[in-house]
Amino acid sequence: MNDAILIVDDEPNVISSLERSLMDEPYELQAAASGEEALQLIGQRRFKVIISDEWMPGMDGAEFLSIIRQRHPETVRIMLTGYANTKSTMRAVNSGEIYRFFTKPWNDIELKLAIRSAMEKYNLEEENHRLLKTVRRQAEELKRLESSYPGIADLKRDRSGAFILPEMSEEEIAVIISEYNRE
Repeated sequence: MNDAILIVDDEPNVISSLERSLMDEPYELQAAASGEEALQLIGQRRFKVIISDEWMPGMDGAEFLSIIRQRHPETVRIMLTGYANTKSTMRAVNSGEIYRFFTKPWNDIELKLAIRSAMEKYNLEEENHRLLKTVRRQAEELKRLESSYPGIADLKRDRSGAFILPEMSEEEIAVIISEYNRE
């Protein structure tokens, strides 16, 4: 997946400003003028990061990011607002589990650093999920092997930490390999 960012704001000049700020960055940018339009785009593709305005007609940013959190919890959510209202800020942070919160006008360098950090967070969590899936699959394979060959997983170590493997004949090894290759 590309490093895709979705910008959601009802003000075209804010979208343009964000696009200009990020034009030298290695991201694929897409924009939506409302939460409803953004949900349609998200139905067509995945985004690693979403930057959303808080105050928009129809669906506000807190509601939109809350929906994103429910449907796509892996997507990192950043909020922009022109109004620093503590109550709405807390609602947005709590309901949408916002990664970062910026007030307009934002500092370009801080925003770029936050987006880089958000991309890194997304990529690390994606890699963790992939590795966890691999470990679970390997544990299942080990259980299957252990049920077919009791004691095969009981490995002992010598003083240096190297594994001491049980003696197995070439025929036993060949049977294990052939059974493994059939699957």
